[in-house]
Amino acid sequence: MKSAKLILSAVLLLLSCQLPNYLLSDGASDPLAAHDVDRANAIVLSGGQPRTLDPARTYGGPDDALGAIFSGLVTLDQQLQVQPDLAAGWQISDDGLVYTFYLRKNGVFHDGRPVTAQDVIFSWERAADPATGSDTAQTYLGDIEGVAEKLAGTAVAISGLRAVDEHTLEVRLTAPVVYFLEKLAYPVAFVVDRDNVAQRDWEHQVNGTGPFTLQTWRDDDILILARNDYFYRAPAKISHLVYLLGPNLPLSLYEQGQIDLVGVGGDTLARVQDPNDPLAADLRQAASLCTSVIGLNNRLPPLDDARVRQALAYALDREKLVNIFWRDSGLLAAGALPPGMPGYGGVTESLPFDPARARALLADAGYADPSDLGTLTYYTAGYDTVGALVTAVITLWQETLGITIEPVLIDPYTYNEQLYAGDIGHFFASGWCADYPDPQNFLDILYYSGSGQNLSGYANAQVDDLLEQARVERDTAARLALYAQVEQQLVADVPVIFLAHGVTAVLVKPRVQNYVLTSLGVAQWDQVWLEE
Repeated sequence: MKSAKLILSAVLLLLSCQLPNYLLSDGASDPLAAHDVDRANAIVLSGGQPRTLDPARTYGGPDDALGAIFSGLVTLDQQLQVQPDLAAGWQISDDGLVYTFYLRKNGVFHDGRPVTAQDVIFSWERAADPATGSDTAQTYLGDIEGVAEKLAGTAVAISGLRAVDEHTLEVRLTAPVVYFLEKLAYPVAFVVDRDNVAQRDWEHQVNGTGPFTLQTWRDDDILILARNDYFYRAPAKISHLVYLLGPNLPLSLYEQGQIDLVGVGGDTLARVQDPNDPLAADLRQAASLCTSVIGLNNRLPPLDDARVRQALAYALDREKLVNIFWRDSGLLAAGALPPGMPGYGGVTESLPFDPARARALLADAGYADPSDLGTLTYYTAGYDTVGALVTAVITLWQETLGITIEPVLIDPYTYNEQLYAGDIGHFFASGWCADYPDPQNFLDILYYSGSGQNLSGYANAQVDDLLEQARVERDTAARLALYAQVEQQLVADVPVIFLAHGVTAVLVKPRVQNYVLTSLGVAQWDQVWLEE
């Protein structure tokens, strides 16, 4: 039986994704026996069946198989700094509106075809084509002139893109946003091959540009990536990267030496934190740039009334919930921004647990009799049982306010699509992990009224104005002060209920060298090597 914490973590990974997705996997005693893989020179992981290997349609970050197969103009390194990737370098105009990228002349697809500026333009226009169905193109490419028109279907091309020559790309922005390069490290900006994506079932025969090629993908069984010896940067130091797919026990596989890395939490984390445990030496922990929340549907009565949302926040003992369900792997969230994110600490006052205040707010909103609220729905990912965290939240609200809430289980594999389609009920289990280390990645993406990632439907004109100012503010202190105002207003308006910031914990085999547990997921498997 999955705990609510694990279910919530799975939802977090579907929405952003920047953290390792090590799910359950079961197989033969030697799952690689039937495959041409040198185990001594391969990293083996346990992973769930990929939802997609299409960079334009993924919700995950670059730290998984997709990020090893594909690449973009830039990447984030293990210290979360922007580095050249397919682009050898770039220039930025004095007004911050025009970026000129110089592509590597040795950059090639896996089949040997050179990567050109036209390939980048095709990839971005494909991502912004309404027919592609990307939920992230607006978020990460929307600062480019003409992307909005392309997404709306009123333009056939992105006007802000121009191929100066085969290896020079000019990109014009609508505003001089300072975080544009960081956005390009997200998969939706990766380069795809025009001929490849036109093929039927192309994702099982991918022609990417990254440090690994797709060798084998058997659905719900195994996914094998092989080193790309013609990679434009230094080739990977390992020969294969293998994901064991399907249902099983990853910790058991790790203890048997069949996989090289596994995420841990809950009782397992408490166990391996004991220095006397044989796995203690393999443990690595890092604060993650993630925030778990209870999503509130601001569009749907009665949650369209801020007083009702405030009442729900006052009626929930969040500290108790975090102590029970996160223990040593989480921190009570005062606001949206997690520790380690620039601007963290902008919330000076969060809403305390105050049942009397909660009941007074409900009465003020016209619900002195809680039964007048009717039956509210709480959407959560799961198959046959409601997780313990969601059950606890529902119980606390029922006991404190006397309201009726019905949990609704959604298939985890389609949960994210349902949320993005707007079918979110009254409440929904949710959260966000940063894709780049800038507060815009939380506050603007999740709470700007026009953002496609604003699943709660929150709208506040004052907040929109502050976010628009912050986008173009080049003075760091002034910019962070604007975000602090935004975050404090979010706490007051309660578009969601902030629960916890996470701590990521993994076990890593001693033979794995140069793996860095970062606060957000980055592509780094080509930087790792093995020592027996």
